[in-house]
Amino acid sequence: MEQEKDKLEQLRDTIAQCDAAITEALKTRMACIKEIIAYKREYGIPVLQPEQEKKQLDAVKRSTKDSVFRHEILHIFEGIIENSKRIQAKELFDKNILLIGFMGAGKTTVSVKLADYLARKKKNVLLIFADMTTPPLPCICAAGDLEGEKSLGSILAATHVTENLIKKNCMFYRKNDYLSMVGMLKGENVFTYPPYDQTQAVELIEQAREVAPFVIIDCGSTIASDVLSAVALMEADTVLRLVNCDLKSISYLSSQLPLLRDNKWDADKQLKVASNVKQQEASSHMEQVLGSVSFQIPHSREVETQYLEGDMLAELGLKESRAFRKEIEKISKEVFGV
Repeated sequence: MEQEKDKLEQLRDTIAQCDAAITEALKTRMACIKEIIAYKREYGIPVLQPEQEKKQLDAVKRSTKDSVFRHEILHIFEGIIENSKRIQAKELFDKNILLIGFMGAGKTTVSVKLADYLARKKKNVLLIFADMTTPPLPCICAAGDLEGEKSLGSILAATHVTENLIKKNCMFYRKNDYLSMVGMLKGENVFTYPPYDQTQAVELIEQAREVAPFVIIDCGSTIASDVLSAVALMEADTVLRLVNCDLKSISYLSSQLPLLRDNKWDADKQLKVASNVKQQEASSHMEQVLGSVSFQIPHSREVETQYLEGDMLAELGLKESRAFRKEIEKISKEVFGV
């Protein structure tokens, strides 16, 4: 019996030594991350670099291919990498701008759900709807849930866009003080107000950073002719390129790629997102069609119902929406560090 106790204590001692070694290794790793943060800040390198993350995980897979604990070790390393990205996001981006596109891929849905998630975390969020052809603001929630009837057009019609002007023309969500929105009103379009140019668009994006620490821009679909969306694409810290796994959506993305690869729109900060992924669209098939993606947002019937009913800020409570909620959380953590 004494021998068994001694053996148990020895094993516990070995585990304690392993824990101490892991702790020291993590401290060293975090110190390296601090240096990486300084480097990225100096050279303006994006936090998220999917190829580097894949390289790290592939190395772990190779080194654990003969281990019975391969999946457990991989899971631990995934957590370490995720925490590293979260630390970098917090350090590098005091104020964040996230641009989401494109046509028919659920960009408004993802914009709203991400903004709602941050607001529920008590983070001040400004959600800008840049689409002036099909203004989404009237479809987000009941008109009575919004305080004030202000328009994005009034902001862009000004000679100069200031922080005060944006605040005066924000619409506040009555059910959550942390969420404010700017967009065109029902019945308005690009011809309702005087034309604006790049000057007002740049000022809007710059001053939006002063209004809220988290800014999400739901861009229009035609960046070649949409001044605000084009400027937002240049000014954004991170760009999510949403695309459905269908031929029309992929064709649209292909037609936009020559524009997106222009140096002024910094391809390194653009992350590809598979959106509205249905069960029959297997991951292997999706990657074959779209290439590697940073996020996969699954289809949710509950989300679709909210969209059709114009109640997109309602909470998602059904079990079938769990995977959708998890992916929104993942985007928030990896892009915003929240």
